[in-house]
Amino acid sequence: MPDTERAADAVFLQFAKWPEAGRVKTRLMPELGADGALDAHNRLTLSVLDNLCATGYPVQFWWDRLCEDDLADAATILQEVEGAGLVQNTQQGATLGDRMEAALSASLHAHSRALVVGSDCPSVDPAYARKAVECLANHDVVLGPSEDGGYVLIGASRVVEGMLSGIDWGTSRVLAQTCERLEEKGLSFALLEPRWDVDEPEDWLRFLRQIQ
Repeated sequence: MPDTERAADAVFLQFAKWPEAGRVKTRLMPELGADGALDAHNRLTLSVLDNLCATGYPVQFWWDRLCEDDLADAATILQEVEGAGLVQNTQQGATLGDRMEAALSASLHAHSRALVVGSDCPSVDPAYARKAVECLANHDVVLGPSEDGGYVLIGASRVVEGMLSGIDWGTSRVLAQTCERLEEKGLSFALLEPRWDVDEPEDWLRFLRQIQ
């Protein structure tokens, strides 16, 4: 568990989609239906939140959008986020890369290290997350590769404009392209061991087996 001084030196940014039936975890909908996919989204989001809060580092919650006129589907998550007193922000940017780069850059004004974790990445357990923080003592960027060719975590102690641009998001080339872009920008980076995220029905079953 990090001490108070270290905890103030890093921050986790949990990226999440605003919960709305028919809009979240769409690849689970053929198996679970729209309401079932929404429930899966909420459960995954809370699982990731529990893991990040257990690291002992500050956690911020970054929504892709805010729908304050429709809070019903988000009630479960909002209760936990607001109950924990977490800072809530809205992601800014046209692409996922733009949004992550902007969030990391903004957070580094107040912290020497910032790390983004997606809400569909329950495999980022507290020990894994703490290891990512430690890697940033000696590297500009840390990446937690995912088994599908992307990554479950990205952290930075230094941000260079455009370091996450030109990436084919949602493809198996994401990790490789990101590493190439970081090298082009002169940023050092470390790779953690691969983990998994939840996109497909078999991933959801894997998550359910994990929590039994």
